[in-house]
Amino acid sequence: MPSPGTAPASAVDRRPVLAWALWDWGSAAFNAVVTTFVFSTYLASQLFVDPAIVTAAGGDDKNPALVRALADNASLVGIALMIAGIVVALVAPVLGQRSDGSGRRKLWLGVNTGLVVLAMAAMVFVEATPSYLVLGAALIAVGNVFFEFASVNYYAMLSQVSTRQNIGRVSGFGWGMGYVGGIVLLLLLLVLFIQSFGDPDAGGLLAVTKEGGLNIRLAVLASAVWFGVFAIPVLLRVPEIPAQRRRVRVGFFRSYAVLWGTLRSLWRDSRPVLLFLIASAVFRDGLTGVFTFGAIIAAQVFGFTSTQVLYFAVAANVVAGISTIFAGRLDDRFGPKRVIVASLIGLIVMGGVILVIGTSVPLFWIAGLSLGLFVGPVQSASRSFLARMAPEGREGEIFGLYATTGRAVSFLAPGLFALFVGLTGDTRLGILGIVAILLAGLVLLLPVKTEAAVIR
Repeated sequence: MPSPGTAPASAVDRRPVLAWALWDWGSAAFNAVVTTFVFSTYLASQLFVDPAIVTAAGGDDKNPALVRALADNASLVGIALMIAGIVVALVAPVLGQRSDGSGRRKLWLGVNTGLVVLAMAAMVFVEATPSYLVLGAALIAVGNVFFEFASVNYYAMLSQVSTRQNIGRVSGFGWGMGYVGGIVLLLLLLVLFIQSFGDPDAGGLLAVTKEGGLNIRLAVLASAVWFGVFAIPVLLRVPEIPAQRRRVRVGFFRSYAVLWGTLRSLWRDSRPVLLFLIASAVFRDGLTGVFTFGAIIAAQVFGFTSTQVLYFAVAANVVAGISTIFAGRLDDRFGPKRVIVASLIGLIVMGGVILVIGTSVPLFWIAGLSLGLFVGPVQSASRSFLARMAPEGREGEIFGLYATTGRAVSFLAPGLFALFVGLTGDTRLGILGIVAILLAGLVLLLPVKTEAAVIR
């Protein structure tokens, strides 16, 4: 793994690990605020439905026309994410491969993070009217594209701050930091912009008007600043790839030929790794569905207000953060595959529970927080599984493939969610598609032999 010049994590100097993990902490601004709990539910709210339909519904959340309009809005977000996934699938592995060759992982991590921050900042212009819905969905899609590009380089840097003995703990620590960062940020947004204190038309201690969704838009803008600030330490404290670990760089289009050669060599010499990439692509797409549509289901099916969604988000992040950090130790002791399998089973069971609990808010809290127990460990253990297998100097390429395989099937969860919702007009039943994807990923993962999963 890391060579002497890569500043591995150790008991002597943990500063590079902390600097690296702060990117995870800051990334909660995008994961928790934009795609899960705040901006996506803002787009899925009645604010973006034709006022004539809302007026005709007369405050009845079960009005068929209103339910259908809300479901259509949720489907639009799913379609936007599907398009973003196609872009990532086509480009991510080449970008990762080229960052290995140039030795500029930090440069491209900084560039792509900056573009995510800009997309988030632009969300301040998405006013709460139906005519701005497409712009909002487009900005989520653009943010997702560049967030995935940034993640390729960030994940590749895991090998620069860890060893084979502690890679699971370092990965779990980083992911846990992301959840803790989400807790802190969501609480700040709740207090400053969202929770009403006396005046129902103003949000937060700053008393920002809710007209046109301004309080939500400013909350997202503040989140963009948050991400930008906490992305700085990794760019300053973690060294670049040493020259002896860099690969020969080739032209952009030649990179696709190299990529094809890599896939052939994986099939020939390291087939378990390729099978893991395929399995993880499927179950990670299911996780994306949980993140993207979970809060929408809470709002549309269980009647959560934007404030209640944030309370739920804080509680879920507390549960997820603790379980992910603990799971990092289980990863190092028992191996990442066992952590992933156990967590996927938990996710499938809890997803099924949400289907049968009716509209009971207390039961949704129990089932939703139980989902939080398993989400983080799957992500962290998947990252450490692949980092253990990647040869020195090829981490960017391998994590580019990780992003690509994930996005190559990224139409599955959004597509099946949109399909079930479109056929039934019931947002809740969209979770059937998500559970099906998680189950398929589990079935594909079970035959993978971890002892043979080494890239040669």
